[in-house]
Amino acid sequence: MTAVSLERKREQGLILQARKEKKMDAEKDKQANEMPKSNPLTQAQFLLWKRQKDADSSARKAEATRKREEDIAAGTVQMNGRELFLHEPWVFDNNQY
Repeated sequence: MTAVSLERKREQGLILQARKEKKMDAEKDKQANEMPKSNPLTQAQFLLWKRQKDADSSARKAEATRKREEDIAAGTVQMNGRELFLHEPWVFDNNQY
């Protein structure tokens, strides 16, 4: 191969690389333009959402606690140490020993 043909191949490679870079840049710009615009959230909207979320969370927690109390009263679940101490404190009375 001659020096001229090597130079020509190198130039063609650079041209192809430049075309690929332009294409990638165009795709990035297209993706950036297609991204949905976000709606700004006001403080009032956020606080309303947060209150609703906290209310739902506390309602779920209260329901779980109520169900656990029912299950303990029915004897269908095993109590942990705190629950046993609160419901049957005589178990922890060491005056008998």
